[in-house]
Amino acid sequence: MMPGSSDTEATPLLQDSSRMKAHELVYKRFSDSQKKVIVSMVSMCGLLPLFMAGSFIPCIPQIANDLETTGGTVSYAVSISVFAMAIGSLVGSSYSGFCSIGVAVSPSISHLLFWRFLQAFGVSSGLSVGAGVIGDIYKLEERGTAMGVFFAAILLGPALAPLAGGAAAHYASWRIMQVVLAVVTLGVLIPIVLFFPETSHPGTRGIDKLSSPTSERGLEATSEEEETRGSFSSLFRFKMPVILNPFEALLILRSPNLLAMAMVIFLILAVDYILLIPISYTIGRKYGLTNEAFIGACFIPNGIGSMIGAPLAGRISDRTISRLKAERGRWYPEDRLRAALLPALTLVPMSAIASGWLTTYVDGWVGLGGNLVCLFLNGLGVSFFFRFRGAEVEIKRVEVELGL
Repeated sequence: MMPGSSDTEATPLLQDSSRMKAHELVYKRFSDSQKKVIVSMVSMCGLLPLFMAGSFIPCIPQIANDLETTGGTVSYAVSISVFAMAIGSLVGSSYSGFCSIGVAVSPSISHLLFWRFLQAFGVSSGLSVGAGVIGDIYKLEERGTAMGVFFAAILLGPALAPLAGGAAAHYASWRIMQVVLAVVTLGVLIPIVLFFPETSHPGTRGIDKLSSPTSERGLEATSEEEETRGSFSSLFRFKMPVILNPFEALLILRSPNLLAMAMVIFLILAVDYILLIPISYTIGRKYGLTNEAFIGACFIPNGIGSMIGAPLAGRISDRTISRLKAERGRWYPEDRLRAALLPALTLVPMSAIASGWLTTYVDGWVGLGGNLVCLFLNGLGVSFFFRFRGAEVEIKRVEVELGL
């Protein structure tokens, strides 16, 4: 367990008024218009991994035929890309555009799996970094709404990507979609490199702590030490690389609250992928959908549900926080979860079960229409569960700011 984690998870946070004022001043570094531009930029970065994943799914039958393999084998590319996103979210990279070209020219399934891993690895940091950036620039009462806007924007991926990928596969080739993704990724990367500001709170980055004139014991360096350090740092300050451990972030899972939220998110997304990934062979085969564009269109209700649910959950979350602060005079990061639990715990499992029953026993347009309704409700429920990510960012940020 993290040092002091049991105490911090049972104790209200940021109660001292002077400390709270100093804490909130850091959120005034950017104007409202600058914050909106920053959210727009990170939303584009967050959109890319979901768009890359969603545009691939309707193409699975065509890819299997093109590479002379089976749909189940091609589906491994989805699993590999999800695994790569998990690792890439910790590391971050900027090479996904190049890797999209690699996917487009893959001559075999082994090449496809290799390039899909690198592609997902390179683009995945947009999700984790985007959520962190919003936590950097918006204070508590505004953060839920900003997170809702962020997730609504990135969830355009599940809504539009399958349709775009399916249409490209049907009217041209699945490879064309990968080339388009490479161009779009480059178009997003250039303004990020040129214009994106540093949003981390002063003194909270690992590099800031390493470059601090304070020794590891927390004592001020002596003048002699400072002079010796200066003679070398003046030569190497901008040359010597700082090696950071990207997997150190996993240590936050020692917190029981964060571990519980991570497990819930894992289970919910597992159900979501089980429902959506084989859709060409479940809903598509049951109702005679052979056109990849039509299969991709089946994802639209799911994306619409996600887009509606994300900002709705954000606003409800902010109102819940404001109400509880007014009632109790303090807040807990876990308070954000209150509004998310009931919709998420009912909509996600019930929509998956109902979709399975309809696909098995109900034929024709009634069954297809019922499945589309289930996909909408599933997207709505999953987007509410994304509030767990907002609470996770909240808990971690408060622990960092308080030095816990």
